[in-house]
Amino acid sequence: MTLDQKTVESLIEIIAREVLVAMKEQQEREKHPDGAHPCKFSCAEGLCVRTCFDRAGQVVSAGAERLASTLGGIPQDIQIAKYIDHTLLKPDATPDQVAQLCFEAKKYGFASVCINPAWVELAATLLKGSPVKVCTVIGFPLGATAPEVKAFETKTAIDKGATEIDMVINIGALKARDMQLVARDIRGVVMTAHPRGALVKVIIETSLLTDEDKVLASLTAKEAGADFVKTSTGFSGGGATVHDVALMRKTVGPEMGVKASGGVRTYEDAQSMVKAGATRIGASASVKIAQGPSAPPSPHQEPAKAY
Repeated sequence: MTLDQKTVESLIEIIAREVLVAMKEQQEREKHPDGAHPCKFSCAEGLCVRTCFDRAGQVVSAGAERLASTLGGIPQDIQIAKYIDHTLLKPDATPDQVAQLCFEAKKYGFASVCINPAWVELAATLLKGSPVKVCTVIGFPLGATAPEVKAFETKTAIDKGATEIDMVINIGALKARDMQLVARDIRGVVMTAHPRGALVKVIIETSLLTDEDKVLASLTAKEAGADFVKTSTGFSGGGATVHDVALMRKTVGPEMGVKASGGVRTYEDAQSMVKAGATRIGASASVKIAQGPSAPPSPHQEPAKAY
């Protein structure tokens, strides 16, 4: 069988990732032959993140070091609606609007509805028996609440019917390179959600980050056991970009989910995010996106007037 160049490059990058991780894990085993502090590693874009856990699964240390490496991943190709978390996170959202959101999600076959925690129980009731998941946000939109608060929020949301959790990291801690706090923050939500059967998506707020920050945040989310890494809340002056989605996909590899959220308003926007590596799209314009490509302007149509 003959492999094309793109496939060969992807395989080489995946193998390089696994070799780097194996080397780091071997070094850690030599440092701790008794297995006192089991550590996990992820490497991307010249960085390796190390996260060590005690026997209870708590983060005991975390950090990063620079290496030489490039990584990649290959997006899938499925119907666009299956990618979409149909989103309503406005502070003035009403129960009627949440009900409409749920109706549209069932009609179009979206992956989930994403709503604020106050509406989880209502959405879970309206979507009962449907394949549409109930997604909610934790530590939203600033990410600046304590890890214990985020874990409590997560438990409460799941008890009320949430099956997917989108949490915001502690962005200030990431900027200060307090990776132990960042990892503990994420790990607390993961350890609360996973035993209850819920997925965790980690919002890193890309508009506030450098590329190095984005790589570190994505690797830390992966090592803390999250299921997805997500671009944005949509509340910090910027949303998903093709560059950021591609960087996040390249960083976490082909298996972890990447969610593009914020500013995805058209079918073409969504397609560009999928091509860059997104496996989930957060959007409030979901119905418009699901209806397919925008119609090209008629050659006889008069140009729009500015008022």
